[in-house]
Order: sequence, then C-alpha cells, then structure tokens
Amino acid sequence: MSQDDFDLFQQMMGDVKPLNHDTADLKKTHHVSEAQLAKREAAIWLTEDNPEYLSIDHAPMIKPDDIIEFKHDGVQDGVYRKLRLGKYPIQARLDLHRKTLKDARDEVVRFLKQCMRMDIRTVMIVHGRGERSNPPAMMKSYLAQWLTQINDVQCVHSAQRFHGGTGAVYVLLRKSDDKKLENRERHQKRMG
Repeated sequence: MSQDDFDLFQQMMGDVKPLNHDTADLKKTHHVSEAQLAKREAAIWLTEDNPEYLSIDHAPMIKPDDIIEFKHDGVQDGVYRKLRLGKYPIQARLDLHRKTLKDARDEVVRFLKQCMRMDIRTVMIVHGRGERSNPPAMMKSYLAQWLTQINDVQCVHSAQRFHGGTGAVYVLLRKSDDKKLENRERHQKRMG
C-alpha cells in the first residue's frame, strides 16, 4: 500500500470510534409484525368448525385468465411442479358453478374436511372463469383467497387446459398424521 493510499485510509477512518462491546445479545426476542399476526389469526385449520373465518365480504380481485398459484413453505419444488403439471391423479372433485359465495365457502370447507378424513390428498375444485360474473372472476378470486387461509392446504395451482385451465384449481392437502407415520415406518424398514 502506498503512502497516499494509507493517508487516504487514515483520513476516511478519522471519525470512526471503536465498539464498546463485541458480543451479540442473543436474548433479544424476534418481534412479529402486526401483519404477520393478522395473517396467522386469519388462517384456519379444517378441524375448526367455523367457516365464517373465510370472508365473503372482501377478496383481492383477479382476472378470469389469471393463474392461481400458492405454495406453503416446506412444500418441495418437485411436489409443487408435479401438482402444477396435473401429474397427480385427481382423487376427488368439487364443482362450484351456480353457487352463492356463502354456499361455495361452506361447500369448500365441507369437501376439504371430508377429503382429509378419507386421506384424500389431491383434489380439483372447478370454480369457472367468471367472465360473465359481476365483478368478473368473483368466485375464482374468493376461492383463491380462501385456499391460502386454510392451513391444511399445502399448495394450489390453476389446472392444466385438459382439466379446465384457469376455470379450475388443483389442491394438495397435507398428509394425515396416520399417513405420515405409515410413510416413516415404510422408510425405516427400507433403511434398516
């Protein structure tokens, strides 16, 4: 380092003061924002009996051709890709055509609860594109919001064209505790 560089460095560091302590305070708690708390509060489990949690008063509006896509943290990319491409067999299907928002909400909750009880994981919900509804895509918009608020829903994606395209969604539900245990035991036998 030349003398000029050193002098410049000294000049730039002239008002720097050393730290009084050099240890991190690990006891500080992480503060959860109001928005994060509200999101947690808004989420429901299907085991709860109150579908009123899912609003029929407001939802961010999307367009008839918009793709619905949602994935909880922890869902593997390969699993999500397989769902998105329609590669999982559809085990159950619900059609929401000609339903009111309240009826649709209650049907969705009832349908998903029944699927969870029966260990059905991959389902399709047909909501229509809503080109003639006012506002457009109303049912689609509400369904998209409801599905993100149900903790038992792992991921969601608009269907492939051969399953109805942007007028339907694939939904992957979480594994039941029994299925998780069964998988764990099967993998342990394979390893042992």
